[in-house]
This record gives sequence, C-alpha cells and structure tokens, in this order.
Amino acid sequence: MWSWRGVLNWLQQRDPDYCLTRRAARLTLVACLVFYGCRYGLGSTAMATYALFGTIAAGVFTQLPGRPAQRARTLLAALPIMWILIAAGTMLAASTWAATAGMLVVGFAVAVAGVSGPRLTGLAGGFQIFYILASFPPYQPDRLPERLAGVTLAIGLVAVAEVTLWPGPAPVTFAQRLGGATHSIASYVAALADVLAGQPGAEKEAWRRHAEAVDAVEQTRMWRLSPTERATSAGRRDHALRDAAMGLRQTLRIAGWLLGNGATTTDVESADLLRRCATSLRHSGDTLMGTAPASPGAVPITEHRRPEAWRSATASQLRVAASVQTLARHADFVATAVRIAEGHADPTRPPAGPDTFWYLRRSLPSLYWQRLRLHLTPRSVSFQQALRLAVALAAARLIAGTLDLRHGFWVLLAILTLLRTSAADTRATFRLALTGTIVGACAGALLLLVLPGQATYAAILPLTMLLALGVGPLFGLVWGQALLTLLLITVFAQLTPTDWQLAGVRLLDVLIGAAIGVVTGILIWPRGGGGELRRRASTLLDAGAHAIEETVTTLAGRGGGRHAVEATHRAQALADASFCQYHLESHDPEPSDVDWEAALVAGHRIVRGAEGLLIGDRPGALAANWPAPTAQLLSRAEWLRSAYADVASHMPQGRPRPVAPVPTAATGVAEQVQRIIQAGEQRADVLRLVEVDLWLDDLGRYLNRIPAPARQGEGPSAPGPSGS
Repeated sequence: MWSWRGVLNWLQQRDPDYCLTRRAARLTLVACLVFYGCRYGLGSTAMATYALFGTIAAGVFTQLPGRPAQRARTLLAALPIMWILIAAGTMLAASTWAATAGMLVVGFAVAVAGVSGPRLTGLAGGFQIFYILASFPPYQPDRLPERLAGVTLAIGLVAVAEVTLWPGPAPVTFAQRLGGATHSIASYVAALADVLAGQPGAEKEAWRRHAEAVDAVEQTRMWRLSPTERATSAGRRDHALRDAAMGLRQTLRIAGWLLGNGATTTDVESADLLRRCATSLRHSGDTLMGTAPASPGAVPITEHRRPEAWRSATASQLRVAASVQTLARHADFVATAVRIAEGHADPTRPPAGPDTFWYLRRSLPSLYWQRLRLHLTPRSVSFQQALRLAVALAAARLIAGTLDLRHGFWVLLAILTLLRTSAADTRATFRLALTGTIVGACAGALLLLVLPGQATYAAILPLTMLLALGVGPLFGLVWGQALLTLLLITVFAQLTPTDWQLAGVRLLDVLIGAAIGVVTGILIWPRGGGGELRRRASTLLDAGAHAIEETVTTLAGRGGGRHAVEATHRAQALADASFCQYHLESHDPEPSDVDWEAALVAGHRIVRGAEGLLIGDRPGALAANWPAPTAQLLSRAEWLRSAYADVASHMPQGRPRPVAPVPTAATGVAEQVQRIIQAGEQRADVLRLVEVDLWLDDLGRYLNRIPAPARQGEGPSAPGPSGS
C-alpha cells in the first residue's frame, strides 16, 4: 500500500492533476476504437490509418488552449482545413517533385501562420501530419473518401472525448492570474494611501503588501503559464490583456518608488486619489476573474490639482504628487484595457488617444493580417523557424521519394519531432532520440521475431498506445522515442505483411530524418533566437533612443512628432518574439553580457511613457510657458538618446560598454517647478514638467541595468514574453 501511494505521489509531482494521464487514457480509448473498427470491422486499411493518425495528430501534435469544450470546438472548426490538406497531399502524391513543392509551401504556410496566436500554433503540428501522411505513395485518389472519413471519425470522437471522458480541471488562464495580481496591487495602493495620509504603522503594512504584489505580478509573466494559455494571439482581447499587464507592472513600479521615496511625505489629497485608484484596480481585478461585470463606460480617476495647493510644497512633495498622477493614469489605462478585453468599449470613441488602443478600431481579420505581415521578414524568428522547418520537410520528402523509402512518412515525422530552433539544440536532441529509437527498434525486432502473428499486435496495441502517450512524456525524450517506435511497429504490423526488418526501417528513417534536421539547422540560421535577439534588441533600443528625444522635442515645440514612437512600437513586437524564442531554447550557446529582459523592459517603458506624455498636450506648451526647465529636459533627453544609441550599437556583439552616470544639474526640474509655483503660477500643467523629469530619470535607471553581465555559467534573467 505504501509503495502504491508513493507511485501516486510521484505521478502527481510529474503530472499535476494527472493531465497527461487523463489525456493518454482518453486518446488510447479513441485510437483503439477507431482503428479496430476501421481495420477489422470495415476492412479498410486506408480508413484505419487515417483514423489512427488523426487521433494521434489531434491529441499529441495538437496543443490547444482553453477549457475542454473550447478545445473540442477548435478541433471541429479546423476539420475543413484538414480535409483540404489531405486532398492536396493525395493529389500531389503522383509526383515526388509536386509533393516536395507542396511540402515546402504547406510547411512554411502552416508554421508561419502560428504567429497569429496559440490556437493556430497548437494546430500547426496536426496540420503538418495530415499533409505529410497523404503526400506519400501509393497514389490513390480514389481512396480519398476513405481517408477523409477516417480523419473525420477520429476528430469527431476526440472532440467528444475531450468533453466527456476525464476532462480534468480547467486550466488557469492569463486573465485569472492578471485578476489576482490586480487585486494584490489594489490592496498595496490602498496601503500606500494610508502612508501618505500619515496613519501610524501604515508603512510596515505597505511593505508587506508590496511583497505580495510583487509576487503576484511575477506570476503573470507568460513564461510561467503553459504555452497554450498565454495571451499571445493577435485578437483584440489578448491585445488588451497584454496592455493591462503592462499597465499593472508600471503601476507597481511607480507605487514602489512612492513607498521608497514618499514615506516621509504627508499629502492627504494624493492619498485620496490613491484610494480611488485602488477602487478602480479592485473592480478591474473582479472583472478579470469573472466575479463582476465590466463597467460600460470610463470614469477617469486622474486629476490635476491647482497649483495653489502646492504653494508650500517641497520639491520632494512635488515629485510625489507627480508620481501619484502618473500612477492614476496607469490605473485608468488598466481599467480601459480590461473594458476592451471584456468587449465593453466603443470602437468609434477611442479612449486615451487614437494610437494607444489602436486595435480597438480594427477588425479581427485585419489584426491577424497585420500580425502575419509583421513577421513576413527574414529578420523575424518565427519566419526563420517556419522556413527552416519547411526546407527540412521538403528535403526529407524529396529524399524519401527519390530513394523510394518503404516508410518515408517516418522520415518527416522524425523531423517534426526532433527539429529545434538552433543547431546546437537539434544535435543534442538527435543523440537522445537516436538512443531511444535504437532501444525501441531492438525491442520491436525481437517482438517481431518471437511473435510474428498479426493477432499479437492487435492485442497489445492498447498497451503500447498507453505507454507511448502516457509514460513517454513523463520520462523524457529517450523513453518517448523508444515507446513511439514500438507503437509504430505495432500499428504497421497490422496494416501490411511485415517481418523483423520493419524495426530496421524505422531506425533508418529516424536517422535520415534527424540527419536532415541537423544539416538544415546548421545551414539555416544555426544560432536560433540568440543571434536574432541581439539584432532585435539593438533595433529596439536605437528606435527608443530617438523616441525619447522626439517626445521631449515635441513637448518643447521643436519639431518631433510620433514617427520614432511608432518605429519603437514595431521594433518592440519583433524583439519580444525573439526574446520568447530565445528562452524556448534549452541550450544557451554562450554566457550573455546583456540583461536582455532589462533591455526589453526599457523599450516598453519608452513607448508607454511617450504615449502617456503626448496624449492631450499641445506641442510647444512646455517651452512657451516654462523655457528654463524645458531646456534642461531637452538636454537630458539628448544625453539619453546618445547613451541608448551607444548601447544599441554594441548590442549585436552582445557586449555593450558600461554607461557613464546620468548627468545631473545643480538645480533639478522639481526645484525649478517649486520656485515657479511659489512665484504665483496658476496653470496646473506645470506639474507635467516633473512627470517628464521622472520619466527620464526612470529611463536612466533602466539604461544602467542593460549592460549588467550575467553570472558565469548562467543565461539571461527569466524570460518576459510578449506583452510583459
């Protein structure tokens, strides 16, 4: 009894909530049902083959997001595309060259379409399987109805099984984690309000809630979620959720600055504004977690107090007041993003300026097309990976057809299983896969020698299926390849007359497929995401450098505009994709001298800060009204532009030079604003000078983090995917 409990505890640790075990049992039941029914009940080997591999493709090579019912609907919605791919593969199988050309086109199109979001990414592997399976001889267009019937039967039963057979708990969504983090930050902001109100003991409680908020926000980083639950699609909801996450991180950062620098400041009006921020954030959290409906309209919580209230304020108090105003804008930003995510925003009345929530006015097809067009460049990691995979699959199809390999399908299946984003990872995977395949082939050959009868393999199919789908993923690639090899031998021993040489054919096909994958990985962008990340981070920081200067010069009325900010937006999207791809690679080819996350966060901060400062401001208003502090801001912006551009120029080599300390003037901007107010200034916009000053200070701190070298033997800091 104790040993059985120990096995269950071990399984629970390796397979939380028994998700893999449930899926393996579910797919085994469906696969055996359709295979036995088609092979022995209807006597159709074609229908049995496509039904079995349709089940495997839908259950193993397809990783879909959402609850079981959502996954089932996605599978059924994708069925027409599967029919088209099978029909195309069947017709092109008449010629090796036609099938190879089709493989190149289909392989690239299916892979690059995955940039649109996790659903298409999750379906890509299954789509590839269906074309590959149909594109091999024998050329039998007359059996296309049987093939389509087998796949339809398999997909239909898998969809039903997803909902009815051991469906398992619903996955934790990004919105739910974001809602929990929003609640934590709301609690923290409320405690911060007590600090500014001067309540005794409030600072200690605020520090406690600060730690809780930091931990909660850390849990929203997309790399902490399963790939299927990350808000990475091009749709409006995921755009809004990513924006809400960014707004939350900026809110937390500003609140942290206030706690560290404003604990000795008492400001009752700022405390009241923080309490309204906390209320807004709490409601946003309830909406994200599904416990409250989204507000149909926006109720801005930001406000500008009249300068009379600051007559006796110190420079430190002005900084606190400006930071509270900035925090309130971020809380407004989060509330608006949540309303958009829940479908309660009016596209004809864009909130917070025309460009901040640009996707609100775009249709879903145009959003997906824009995302796809963004990655149709050789500099996109997704483009590179799609082309690498397509070339490898096409080369494998050509070689398998030219050499007339007996089971050429296995060559391409090996590439789908083993090809990684970098040559180093592909080589490492090759060694493990080869070991597993040898073990599985030896076991299969022995089994075929000892028990050559077809009835034996019909009897052991459920066991080999359960082991391949359930045990293999738990024990790693070696076990997975060994058990998959045994499963394929068990299946094909029932489809055609065979002998022990089938095991050798399987081993040879895996060797050929793995060799093609390794060679392709060496010849086509062998460094994977690492080399591209350097270039993309460099482009991001260079564009951001110009965006900093452009923003301040626009506010000062000396030209400017939004061109550099828009360029930074575009560079940010590609840099995020490269960063995510880099951290999906298990092998870091060399220690990094750059904190990549700090570089990307700096880019995000430049974009969001510039957008917030440019909303509603008249160009030149700051310089026309307060020329002296504006000139100081212009000088700082020029220095930051030069410093960021210098770091960017050294980023492709991965070794940016240390940055000199940010120059400081004898009299700061906040001190100058204090004097202006004391001299009788009546315009509330004077505080915008302090907000710009704090933004530039913040960018200077980020700049100093970028060249920080990673410790020897470690890669960069933890990943922060798109939208983080």
